[in-house]
Amino acid sequence: MISALIAQRIALGILLLLAVSVLIFVGTQILPGDVAQSILGQSATPVALANLRKEMGLNDPAYVRYFHWLFGILHGDLGRALTSKLDIATSIKERLWNTLFLAFWAATVAVPLAIILGLIAVRYRNGPIDKLISGLALASTSVPEFFIGYLLVYFLAVKFQVFPGISTVYSDMPLLEKMQAIALPCTTLMLGVLASMMRMTRAAILNVMQSAYIETAELKGLTALEIIRNHALPNAIAPIINVIMLNLAYLVVGVVVIEVIFVYPGMGQYLVDHVAKRDVPVVQAVGLIFAAVYIFLNVIADVASILANPRLRHPK
Repeated sequence: MISALIAQRIALGILLLLAVSVLIFVGTQILPGDVAQSILGQSATPVALANLRKEMGLNDPAYVRYFHWLFGILHGDLGRALTSKLDIATSIKERLWNTLFLAFWAATVAVPLAIILGLIAVRYRNGPIDKLISGLALASTSVPEFFIGYLLVYFLAVKFQVFPGISTVYSDMPLLEKMQAIALPCTTLMLGVLASMMRMTRAAILNVMQSAYIETAELKGLTALEIIRNHALPNAIAPIINVIMLNLAYLVVGVVVIEVIFVYPGMGQYLVDHVAKRDVPVVQAVGLIFAAVYIFLNVIADVASILANPRLRHPK
């Protein structure tokens, strides 16, 4: 039964990714402007434009170009950038690693801190500590990430010069220097997801705290901390896993603005640079990778919820 549910979730994820690939391809094709004209410039002759369109396959029907692109993706060929003629897979490799490196350290700090703060808020619910934590979380959620990033740059990079304002990293860079370079974008990302994870943790545990078996545990004389640790948290773990996975997906997919602010050499900066150049194959490749990561983490969240919550294994 469990294996069938897991296989169903995986199959739905693959179908969803296929549907997203169609949307990405259609979205890039209906953009205004002419790709060939953008590459050759305004001084291009009609003959040169016609030859380039033929070389790029722009004269083929849209469905033919889509299946040609999809066939290449399935064989690990992301194509070549129109502007630089470089292999996209090779160019993306290091940038994808940089984005995952940034997301990993943001998650390493944000996930345990969010769970701890959520547990503390439940332990002292409706008290000053709970109100302080919830108020700070609401304020953090209300402030746009780019504004938080610029504030951090102003105070920690310009005014006090604690961390660099431009997050330049490279493959042979020592780990400590890398950590110093990503301190500001990592903090900005962490603050962006910390509040939502903390609030969901608090809400999930408080929802479980209304159950009858929690009242029974209280009548047995268990302390509030024992009730939360032994009864409330294990039964609230499924929604907490879901929100953690969604926020982990956001850490990878939602880095575009952060990477642009801090000029971080990741996938987001790579995408923005090539959107400006109308480099369609790069935009398609990066968009599909972002979609694949997001769907993959959602599938993991569904599978983890099924394993953690027996009620999800049986039809209602």
